[in-house]
Amino acid sequence: MNVTAEPRAPAGEDPAAAWRHPAPVAADRDAAYLSLRHARKVYQTRTGDVEAVGMANLDIAAGEFVSILGPSGCGKSTLLSMVGGLETVTEGEIWIEGAQVTGPRRDFGYIFQDPTLLPWKSVLDNVLFPIRTQKRPVADYEAEAHRLLERVGLGEFKAKRPRELSGGMRQRVALCRGLINDPRLMLMDEPFSALDAISRDDMNLALVRLWDSYHKTALFVTHSIREAVFLADRVLVMTARPSRIVADLRLPFARPRDVTVQDTPEFNRICAWLRDQIQAGYGRAAPGTGG
Repeated sequence: MNVTAEPRAPAGEDPAAAWRHPAPVAADRDAAYLSLRHARKVYQTRTGDVEAVGMANLDIAAGEFVSILGPSGCGKSTLLSMVGGLETVTEGEIWIEGAQVTGPRRDFGYIFQDPTLLPWKSVLDNVLFPIRTQKRPVADYEAEAHRLLERVGLGEFKAKRPRELSGGMRQRVALCRGLINDPRLMLMDEPFSALDAISRDDMNLALVRLWDSYHKTALFVTHSIREAVFLADRVLVMTARPSRIVADLRLPFARPRDVTVQDTPEFNRICAWLRDQIQAGYGRAAPGTGG
């Protein structure tokens, strides 16, 4: 999938003027692959209600990679869990391909901060574990498991146990596991946050290369602005809780994407603008917990 670069803002101008994505797209939810309409999440606690996500309206096309940024505790992970059917929606609706999300789906792939590999199973068996739990014929997926592991540089480690792998290697296994059932939607919640800087950069490159091959629709939560901009087609910014989506930028960088894009003036200008938006979002911070 090649994304043609859009017109670039002149130096010194707000990049949002040239690259801001139109606000929630279609009145017809069937026009988008993923649609959120007035989606809101409120948790009931002993001390009162906690509004984690104030109101989310969003359309995502099939094949888009969308990163989500925002202040810590603003509800990014909660929003991701709502889309994935892991959290119920207090108000509003979430639709995937014209069907309302009411719970987890087999055609979603989930990748979290902790790779949660089974320590007694080999790398290959960990990748194939979702196939076994879904009672699908494992033999039909073994070749794809081998291909995925080769693509992320773990072809020689198929028989190893998780304890024999580095943190970055374990997260590569989790990435392969998330893709093994050919999911329509990938949901990734800070999957590389626990890695050191070098391993994190390696994982970003691995994910970009997989993306160029598999072209999945994806939501990716991160606290790293540079990671968000490097990986995504669009970047959303959420305010502090109760959160709103206050920025939606379509990035001008073509695919396949090379690491050198991070050295360009436009990349750094966009990162600086997004940083300003996140800092402004802290002004709405409320006490308590959130995702």
